[in-house]
Amino acid sequence: MPNGLRVLVVPDPATPVVGVAVHVDVGFRSEPEGRTGFAHLFEHLMFQGSESLEKLAHFRHVQGSGGVFNGSTHQDYTDYFQVLPAAALERALFLEADRLRAPKLTQENLRNQIDVVKEEIRLNVLNRPYGGFPWILLPPVLYDTFPNAHNGYGDFSELEQASLEDAAAFFDTYYSPANAQVTVAGYLDVEETLRLVEKHFGDIPARPAPQRPSFGEPLPTGERRQSVIDAHAPLPAIALGYRMPDPGSDLDGYLGHALLGSVLGDGEAARLQRRLVHVDGLVTDISASAGLMGPLDARDPDTFTITAVHPSAVDPDRVLAAVDEELDKLAAEGPSTEELARQVARWSAGLHQENDRVMYRMLGLGARELLYGRAEISAELPDRLAAVTPEQVRAAAAALRSGGRGVLLVEPKEGE
Repeated sequence: MPNGLRVLVVPDPATPVVGVAVHVDVGFRSEPEGRTGFAHLFEHLMFQGSESLEKLAHFRHVQGSGGVFNGSTHQDYTDYFQVLPAAALERALFLEADRLRAPKLTQENLRNQIDVVKEEIRLNVLNRPYGGFPWILLPPVLYDTFPNAHNGYGDFSELEQASLEDAAAFFDTYYSPANAQVTVAGYLDVEETLRLVEKHFGDIPARPAPQRPSFGEPLPTGERRQSVIDAHAPLPAIALGYRMPDPGSDLDGYLGHALLGSVLGDGEAARLQRRLVHVDGLVTDISASAGLMGPLDARDPDTFTITAVHPSAVDPDRVLAAVDEELDKLAAEGPSTEELARQVARWSAGLHQENDRVMYRMLGLGARELLYGRAEISAELPDRLAAVTPEQVRAAAAALRSGGRGVLLVEPKEGE
């Protein structure tokens, strides 16, 4: 659009609902030093009314139409979304355009939402076992730079320092139309939808998009280890973090790592499940996956993780040694064709089930268009995963063993 807003329209005549999402190109990694958690805080502020709608009016209009809504902050973007009956499409577009144009930023709203975010942090991180494990606690072990290593969920001392001027500057910088994308999916007419998008979003004043820096940093050259005490954890836990290929320039290499995670951790027959849980009895739970917040959810650098919970009597170095042995086997021989086919089938079934819902299909398409400029990756994934070879998974395992890694040890508080 003339003001820089990007628009993605995905018709689906087989569903009676429509979804509208706004993805803004700002996440944890974009927030400035001294403002830890500001992207997350601003997500909350965007639900506090606008210049034309009072607080809670957005909620009433969506729910009164029979719809649902939410928002979330990720490493590289923040999304706002709603799904409603198809007849409410224009209402949804008006509501999203209205707050993108001018949210209601007041001292009262700011103070209130700082308290809300602090309570969310207490509930989800500080006062629960394994809070922030591994997505908050692991990055500072594996990465060096502030964007990659800091706690984007929020720091109390820095949240308390946030001013109304900071909020206004953050909105002016990052919430320009040129830094956002609208995705509309479901039962719709393409031409009419584009007309309505132009009607409601077209008069939002143009502002330049901020220059997005690269978050790349050198690969770690060895093992980095750090221990943290968790007063609520009943058992010790361990998290391993490895760097992954850039999904924007090496998608096949990235998917090789994603399927490596499945071969290692998905299902009772997965290698780490068999070895560490059922045979050696070293851990009570183990998983492996691509992405701190899910696969294909961030730009480069992204993180491959292996996490496990183990009895206190088990030395964590025994867990590490067993993981390394299984990775060495895969790096030498790769998975069998049957083993890989089983995991591809699990992935494909999960993708088809997830994409059957308009909400998840819309969010996946929008995020991948924003991050990589290729929404179609979402539709291509089943075929691209099926094309991954045992050699690519073998190469992914070899890359993990030849590169550096971060090792996070979570230890229960003594005496607890």
